[in-house]
Amino acid sequence: MEHRLAAVLAADMAGYSRLMEADEAGTLARLRTHRIELIDPAIAKNKGRIIKTTGDGMLVEFRSVADAVRCAAEVQLRMRRRNTDVPESRRIEFRIGINLGDIIFDEDDIYGDGVNVAARLEQLAEVGGIYVTQAVYEQVSDRVEIRFEDLGEKSLKNISRPVRVWRAMLDEGTASLGAGMEPARRSVVKPSIAVMPFSNMSDDPEQEYFVDGLTEDIITELSRRHELFVISRNSTFVYKSQPVNLREVAQKLGAQYLVEGSVRKAGEHLRVTAQLIDTSSDTHIWAERYDRKLDDVFAIQDELTAAIVATLPGRVEAAQQDLLARKTPASLAAYECVLAAKVRHHKSDRAENEEALKLVTRAVELDPDYAHAHAWRGCILGQAWVYGWCADKEATFEEVVRELETAQTLDDNDADVHRILAAIDISRNDLDKARYHQERALALNPNYDLVVVQQGEFLTWLGRPKEGADWIGRAMRLNPHHPERFWSHLGKAHFTARDYTDAIEAFMHLSKMDAGQHAFVAATYAWLGDHTAAAAHYARMAKLAPDLTAEAFLATLHYAREDDLEHVREGLATAEAAHAGPMGSAGARGAAMPPPKPAGISQTPTPPDSCS
Repeated sequence: MEHRLAAVLAADMAGYSRLMEADEAGTLARLRTHRIELIDPAIAKNKGRIIKTTGDGMLVEFRSVADAVRCAAEVQLRMRRRNTDVPESRRIEFRIGINLGDIIFDEDDIYGDGVNVAARLEQLAEVGGIYVTQAVYEQVSDRVEIRFEDLGEKSLKNISRPVRVWRAMLDEGTASLGAGMEPARRSVVKPSIAVMPFSNMSDDPEQEYFVDGLTEDIITELSRRHELFVISRNSTFVYKSQPVNLREVAQKLGAQYLVEGSVRKAGEHLRVTAQLIDTSSDTHIWAERYDRKLDDVFAIQDELTAAIVATLPGRVEAAQQDLLARKTPASLAAYECVLAAKVRHHKSDRAENEEALKLVTRAVELDPDYAHAHAWRGCILGQAWVYGWCADKEATFEEVVRELETAQTLDDNDADVHRILAAIDISRNDLDKARYHQERALALNPNYDLVVVQQGEFLTWLGRPKEGADWIGRAMRLNPHHPERFWSHLGKAHFTARDYTDAIEAFMHLSKMDAGQHAFVAATYAWLGDHTAAAAHYARMAKLAPDLTAEAFLATLHYAREDDLEHVREGLATAEAAHAGPMGSAGARGAAMPPPKPAGISQTPTPPDSCS
């Protein structure tokens, strides 16, 4: 046995028995996810070593007391953020105690008074808190930027002497704690938007509740979009039922854009109008009218909110892009650099990708704590990975993952961060982990068309393509100005569902196709029995990507079910045989398509469309 001085961190999950009784499978899955994504990486980053785990807790040894405190603070602060949108009854929260003392090391376990004190201290701590002993406080009080509160001497169970205890005072303003902690945040100048109270143009005063509820819902849903700064309801409702000068209101609220609208009821019909105004020029940059039958007021309220909120951010972004065209890159602030980078990224061109990377890298340099910038830097690097526009693909992919992990550390409540993380996990065929991020993205922003369309894509990979097609259709309705690639997602969903006619109809909306899309269309025509069309699209695929082998193409797919992968393989083999002609069909069929790999076997990671 070995004796040495070490820092011991004891952590325990609060309310474990209650959560397990209510939802055993769900609790274990969420706890596993928190460990994979947050707790274990934080321990490794701060050079800790997990000695023992139980169902609801763990014991960790650190050589440095400061590392132990940094690790504990990172876990507690990030868990607090993760729980902001989780009902209180389902939250996973921890208590942590840290002690410095003489520890007995015996094989893979530790014993001694130093361990016992840490365990008792953890039991004393409040939920979400960190308690440390006097020895720990003396070592870290001037080495980490955390304030501590002296709780005095406490009697701990089965510890003969009183122990002086200090409580870490954690808040979101806690400054940088070094390598293991989030850096202090700086403000990012984002476009500001205020939603004015909608006007009730009806004679029915009861409609006032509907009108106010619609306005409040729009404000709430817009607030989910982290690329916008949304003025609070309390600020805008001051102007309810008052004649106002919009320019003066905008100046008082500090709003660059205003949303105003009206609601008119006529019999069983309801008409809602909404418009977006650029206050700097008094120009109307978007307006829409919605006519609905008044059969379910709450359903209509939800539908209108979703439609308006899905459209507004895109209109704001388009207006911002017009302003950017008149600025030089050197004068752009962090937000504007990200926006300009997105514009270039969406052009899917190598030179544009390089310029986009320069812009988003400048955004990160201007504000290292801007989570959205890190997320999009990962996305832009992912595009370079997909198309082979990088010298070292393996190093680039590692950088993609690193940027997304940084973004998540900085802001765990950004739907875009979880959307792109889900895309990365799909690319690595880790569909369980992708499910967590996709569900988080949906919970954070259920009306974001890019999140909704990715839900459809994800369900297609899982073997639920009819549901997937429904979600993709919903994304298209949410954003009538959706990217063209949504049609590709819909075509793949219909193909996987064996709805070949609908698949062809969807793919034909594309103005041009890449090699992978031609491959799907070739397989679709093959299953329809149209070998001439199948051969033509196979020939186009081969021309666009001469080096694309069947095995390489199959590795870009992420089906969870082997029969869905086999379905693509057989269709493409038939298309290739048709392309080869009668003389070569047998040989082509035999040589072209190797047996597909089951989804569980590791394949070369390929970021899906979300990063391209």
